[in-house]
Amino acid sequence: MNTPVIGVLALQGDVREHLIALAAADAVARPVRRPEELAEVDGLVLPGGESTTISKLAVLFGLMEPLRARVRDGMPVYGTCAGMIMLADKILDPRSGQETVGGIDMIVRRNAFGRQNESFEAALDVKGIPGDPVEGVFIRAPWVESVGAGAEVLAEHDGHIVAVRQGNALATSFHPELTGDHRVHSLFVDMVRANRAPESL
Repeated sequence: MNTPVIGVLALQGDVREHLIALAAADAVARPVRRPEELAEVDGLVLPGGESTTISKLAVLFGLMEPLRARVRDGMPVYGTCAGMIMLADKILDPRSGQETVGGIDMIVRRNAFGRQNESFEAALDVKGIPGDPVEGVFIRAPWVESVGAGAEVLAEHDGHIVAVRQGNALATSFHPELTGDHRVHSLFVDMVRANRAPESL
């Protein structure tokens, strides 16, 4: 059986919720804190949290360059909220010293939907997710200002882009790991499984 091993970058943020969601979507889920752990996974989730903190910790733990290299080489990666910011090729309003992994030709705006006390939920039609709308949980969420020709918009809310895919990279402004609906994680697991398929034959 083609069961992918998917890591969750476990430096800061809602790591446990992603591990649970990935396991529910039929993946082997592992926390990743070191380069040698990154080398052992077929795909990686970059969780929500504080994008500046995650960026600085990734550099401190020696993960930033190996992560960039794996994404360039085609490793599937999924970023939620702060993770979306980490996957952007450009941040509109970066904090001093903030770096990104890159991988999606998009420009993001940090905290675009407001502060913590302005968090909200919204039903979203997400391209590639069959059935009922996805319940999106937005917590100090970014939005995507613009995308390049290679990026596909999967969902919008109030005229703002909130889900994007480019090749093996997927990003959402919202937190599907907090809702108990594992369809977005299943989409990502399928991406990882498809990427592994030639090696498994």
